[in-house]
Amino acid sequence: MQKEALFYEKKGEAAQCVLCPRMCVIQEGETGFCSVRRNSGGILLAESYGRISSLNLDPIEKKPLNHFFPGSAILSVGGYGCNMACAFCQNFAISQMKPRTGFLPPEKLLEAASSIPENLGVAFTYNEPCINVEYILDVAPLLRKHDLKIALVTNGMILEKPLAALLPLIDAMNIDLKAFSREFYQKHGGSFETVKKTIETCAKSVHIEITTLIVPGENDGDAEMDALSEWLASVPSASGGIPLHITRFFPRFKMRDKPPTPVKTIFSLVELAKRRLRYVYAGNVN
Repeated sequence: MQKEALFYEKKGEAAQCVLCPRMCVIQEGETGFCSVRRNSGGILLAESYGRISSLNLDPIEKKPLNHFFPGSAILSVGGYGCNMACAFCQNFAISQMKPRTGFLPPEKLLEAASSIPENLGVAFTYNEPCINVEYILDVAPLLRKHDLKIALVTNGMILEKPLAALLPLIDAMNIDLKAFSREFYQKHGGSFETVKKTIETCAKSVHIEITTLIVPGENDGDAEMDALSEWLASVPSASGGIPLHITRFFPRFKMRDKPPTPVKTIFSLVELAKRRLRYVYAGNVN
């Protein structure tokens, strides 16, 4: 099934996507940077609508969301595509390539989620969920009617108008803050200012937690973590403090030449961040 995309403007025969800060101008027959939004006759289509690559029941802590119904399980749903191009992507097989998918209509996802007695709800994760905003906006009201929670695991690369449409339907988010450097984001196809704005906006009304993947030689400096944790501590939060997950990199995608992040580096950065933040966790260290 293909569905007309939301959040775009017609530019003659082209279509300009206004979902994320890339603001791709997409010509006839072409797709945007994220690979899931295609111009067909001046109409922008959400080609990935309902196309599911992954469906698993995960511990909520795996998202990671340590302070949102801890000890529960959540049905995790992945599609394909991404609006960033991180050379170190840990899920590149679905985010940077087009994996095999199956179509799962909103009603069928509700059926799957509600049929698991111990299930908390649905987490849209594994690849960037916000590029599939149309599907989430259709599924979320159905889930809410059945008292199922909705979580997003996102890179935060979304503009204010689509974010405002999503937020009333979302219960929790884990947002990647990939580094605390504009240059780092430019290198990997992202917008540092947009991600910070997303975090500030979401923290006011939704439970959020932050993940920073530490890549050796890229974002592992003490000064950068000190600046990141200082800024995060200054963000007003509805839940009274934003948890930070500092996680370990493993060689993937275009960074197979780098070694895994030393465990001692992770623990050192955790201790540094704890000077400013109440809740800091080390990830992927076992």
